[in-house]
Amino acid sequence: MRHVDIPGKRLRLREVTVDDVDALHAVYGDPTATEHLPFDPRTREEVEEIVAEAMRAAETEPRRLYVLAVTDVAEGGTIGVARLHIEHDHPHSAEIGLGLRPDQWGRGIGTDLVRLLLVFGFRHLGLHRIWGARSPANTAAQLTMLVAGMVEEGRIRHHVRARGAWRDSVVHSAIEDEWEGYREA
Repeated sequence: MRHVDIPGKRLRLREVTVDDVDALHAVYGDPTATEHLPFDPRTREEVEEIVAEAMRAAETEPRRLYVLAVTDVAEGGTIGVARLHIEHDHPHSAEIGLGLRPDQWGRGIGTDLVRLLLVFGFRHLGLHRIWGARSPANTAAQLTMLVAGMVEEGRIRHHVRARGAWRDSVVHSAIEDEWEGYREA
């Protein structure tokens, strides 16, 4: 098993543990934090299963799923979650996703987190393409991905069903040889 621990200036990515369930529930269970995500707020039991799945995925070979705790370097607490899923049919490519507690919003933490995920994917995993999808209404995520060095590719119509209705997604990506590696997290 490859243990993930990626330090940045303000954030650190590390493997999730059972000790993170309450902190992750503060993200996954919060209606504000999940407003633009493709699922309704999760129960604590559902978050326990997400953590258990992440821990099982960490034991698989080849590893395709990374669910990582996002911690604040200065304070040490878990403030969010980051996900990187390597595509089975295209192992050079991975989808990223993230969630942060709403009290962390507006400080550039999301941009730092996307940068750390790009560092992890390109430098540690040797990926060629990293992409993420966002709700068209989530302009904060749009700005986060653009500032972190990702390019807006386009819209996938009726991509996900969320809150009882079909929703489009806007895709952003970064390509290894185009990526602005000097933008360190």
